[in-house]
Amino acid sequence: MGLLQRMKWPKRAALPPERQLSREAGLTITIHALFQFGASMAGLFLNLYLWRLTEDLVVNGVYNIVVYFLTPIGFAVGGWIGKRKDRMVTYRLGILSMGLFFLLVVLAQEQVVSFYLLFAVLNGFASGLYWMGFLVLMYDVSHDQNRIRFLALNMVFFNAAGLAGPALAGYIIGSNEGLRGYMITFMLAFIMFVIAAVVSLRIGTITTRHKVYYLNLMGLLMRKNRVWLQSLIGFFVFGLFQGIMLFLPNILLYRTVGREDLVGYLGVFFSGLVIASGYVISRKAKETGARRYILASSTGVVLGASFLVIDVSFWTVVLFMILFSISNPLAINTLNTYYYRLMGTLPLKGQLRNEVVVVREFYLNFGRMISIALLLLFSQDLESAWLPVVLVGTALLQYTIFWMIGAGREEDGKA
Repeated sequence: MGLLQRMKWPKRAALPPERQLSREAGLTITIHALFQFGASMAGLFLNLYLWRLTEDLVVNGVYNIVVYFLTPIGFAVGGWIGKRKDRMVTYRLGILSMGLFFLLVVLAQEQVVSFYLLFAVLNGFASGLYWMGFLVLMYDVSHDQNRIRFLALNMVFFNAAGLAGPALAGYIIGSNEGLRGYMITFMLAFIMFVIAAVVSLRIGTITTRHKVYYLNLMGLLMRKNRVWLQSLIGFFVFGLFQGIMLFLPNILLYRTVGREDLVGYLGVFFSGLVIASGYVISRKAKETGARRYILASSTGVVLGASFLVIDVSFWTVVLFMILFSISNPLAINTLNTYYYRLMGTLPLKGQLRNEVVVVREFYLNFGRMISIALLLLFSQDLESAWLPVVLVGTALLQYTIFWMIGAGREEDGKA
C-alpha cells in the first residue's frame, strides 16, 4: 500500500440537513451568477464608457442619481406584479429589461451621451424589476437555518462571475482600438442576460391567496414597529457609502493607470478578495454576531478611505479597494440576513415580503442619491480635496448601523 493510501485524511463534517440548500436555491445562485457575469462585463465599464466620452464627473454622478431614483420605482412596480402574478414574472422581466438596455447601448454607441438621462431611466427601472424579483426569490428558497450559508455562497458565485466578467471585458476592450471593444462587451452582456432568462424558466411559480398589495400601509407599520424602522434607517446609512462606491472606484483606477484592461484585471483581483471573504463568512459567520460584524466591516472601510486623505494615487486607491473588498461582504451579508429574519416576524409571516423589500430599497437608494449629490456638491472633479473627505465621512457613518440592528435583541443574547 502506498504512502498516500496509508495516510488518513481528515474528513469534512457533513452539513446538517437544515443547512443544506434546495434545488431551487442552487438554480437561483446559478441564474444570479449568469446575470452578474454579463452585468460585471458591461456595468463596470459603463461608467468608464461615459467618462471616456465626456471626462465629466457630473455626467457620471447625475446618471447614477437618476438610476437610483428610478430603481425604487422599478421595485414598487415589480412588487405589484409579484403580488398579482408571481415573483418569477418580475424576475424574468428584470433580466430581459437589462438585456434590452445593453442592446440599446450597442445600437446607440457614442450617442449614449446625448440621451444618457433616458438610458439612466431604463437602467434604473430594469434594475428595480430584477432586484425586486431576486430578493424575494432569495427569501423563498432559503430559511433561517441555512440563510447565512445561502447568502454567503451566493456572494462567492456572484463575485466569481464578477471576477471573470471584468477580466474578459478588459481584454476585449484593450484588444480593440477606440470604443469598438466596449460595443463587443455590451453585446456579450446582452447574450448572457438572455441565457439567464432561459435558465430561470426551470424555477416554477407559486400560488398564493395574498394578492393584495399593502404598500400604502407600510407607513403605518413603520410607526408601529420601531425595530423594523431602525433596520430601514440602517440601510439608508449603508446606501450613503455604497452610492459613491458603485461608480467612483473604477474612474479613480482609470485615472491612475490610464488603461481599461488594467482596470479590468484589478477588478479580478478585488473580486477574488470578495470571494475569499464570502467563503470565510459561509463557514464561520453566526446569527449571533451581527453587531460585531458591522463594527469590523465599518472599521475596514474607514481605514481604507483614510488612505485617500493622504493622497489619491495608484497605491492608495488599491489599498482602499483591498480593505473595501474584504470588509464590504461582511456588512452586506449581515444586513441582509438580519433583514430577512426580521421579515418573518412582521404581520402575515412573510406574506408582506414584496412590500418590505420595496420599502427597504427606497431607503437604500435614497442614501445612495444623497451621497452622490454631496460628492458632486463638494467635489465636481477628481482633483478636489473634498473627494476623500466625503468618502471618509460617509464611511464613518457606517458605525451608526451598529445601533440600528440587534440592540437589545437576541444578537447580544438578550431576550
